Amino acid sequence: MKVVVAGSSGLIGTALTDRLRAAGHHVVRLVRRPPAGPDELGWNPADGRLGPAMLSGADAVVNLCGAGVGDRRWTGAYKQQLRDSRIVPTDVLAAAVAQAGVPTLINASGINYYGHTGDRIVDESAAPGTGFLAGLCVDWEAATAPAAAAGARVVLLRSGLVFAPSGGALGRLRLVYSLGLGGRLGTGRQYLPWISLTDELRAIGFALTSSALRGPANLVGPAPVTNAEFNRALARALGRPAPWRVPQFAVRAALGELADEALLTGPRAIPAALESAGFGFEHNTIGAALDAALHGSEERGSAAHGADGG
Repeated sequence: MKVVVAGSSGLIGTALTDRLRAAGHHVVRLVRRPPAGPDELGWNPADGRLGPAMLSGADAVVNLCGAGVGDRRWTGAYKQQLRDSRIVPTDVLAAAVAQAGVPTLINASGINYYGHTGDRIVDESAAPGTGFLAGLCVDWEAATAPAAAAGARVVLLRSGLVFAPSGGALGRLRLVYSLGLGGRLGTGRQYLPWISLTDELRAIGFALTSSALRGPANLVGPAPVTNAEFNRALARALGRPAPWRVPQFAVRAALGELADEALLTGPRAIPAALESAGFGFEHNTIGAALDAALHGSEERGSAAHGADGG
């Protein structure tokens, strides 16, 4: 396949590009700097357009663009950046996919689409929740409408927290827990949707090739856990105690609105669409996913499977 990837310099985009190329696919990266080779194309989403010729011959476009939700404390300006960095590129790419007749658009979204669900289990049929992140996900997904209207198969990747060997949230938490400073946040009863990097990449590869998958897909592990369960699993994986409880007011004082949107609340989401389409997980439990990320089996698991998720 010829796959055009936007947002290829991030944690998932870099790993996905390497994986697809290793599987024999032709990957073209959209970059916002001068292209460094024939497999890169320069673009600027703020210009509001992407020439259809740039997608000529593409079998699929994968859009992973978006500033990091937890990279900094939310201000009004940063919340606008979170929106612009997702919705503007999606607008441009969806229009270009429609004009060029690209058959498939795989577009990132977030599991926070559902907001806080407490103990209620949600799959892709559930209505959106409330709050900034839920509203952002709704608008982000809506920006793909031109591609769907033109007949493209659009898959919306509602990803949970991705456990990767380096970088991401787990990279920051590893140091905290290694120092014996880990602990649950608030009550610990809020759910934390998770997925291993291996399964995130396999699921995206599956979405590229599986005609049975269309619309929203929850990219989360099949066994949801609470924050308290995650705390115990991470402490066990690192062989360190994690007896602390960080009060809600302390989390809010440190992180502001982000705390209430993504740390003290969360959806109990399951991957119904993926499993119905025939996808099987490499890491079915949080213990297996953490072991893969922390002790080196993540890379081996990723290399052991093709990019089609099989």
